[in-house]
Amino acid sequence: MITGLNHLNLRAPADLLATLRDFYRDALGLTVGPRPAFDSEGYWLYAGGHPVLHLSTQRPHEPVRGPVDPAHPTTYDHTAFTGTDHRAMAAHLAALGVTFHEVRSDVTRQHQFFLQDPAGNGVEINFPF
Repeated sequence: MITGLNHLNLRAPADLLATLRDFYRDALGLTVGPRPAFDSEGYWLYAGGHPVLHLSTQRPHEPVRGPVDPAHPTTYDHTAFTGTDHRAMAAHLAALGVTFHEVRSDVTRQHQFFLQDPAGNGVEINFPF
């Protein structure tokens, strides 16, 4: 039985991995924390004391993982995070020059920010009201 989402893993070359680490740390406020001594470089980023985002180095010989079915380029759309204080986050993202689209949904009772990380992955931040 599934009880929750444990983490998301992004795999990228080392130079992009550092850029992603900085983005998720500086723009979204995740913290870089302990990571087991795997045989490759990488980072674990934490939210609320939990390692929710794993960043793993893609080795030069590793094939880039792509769609399983060539007729469907990808099924991945975005990763959603829960945040607090949408006004402060909006000001913070704007100060960093991060472009985002904001939606207020009375249906889901939350403010939502939609943006992309430096690798083009979709990011959503939900602020319940």
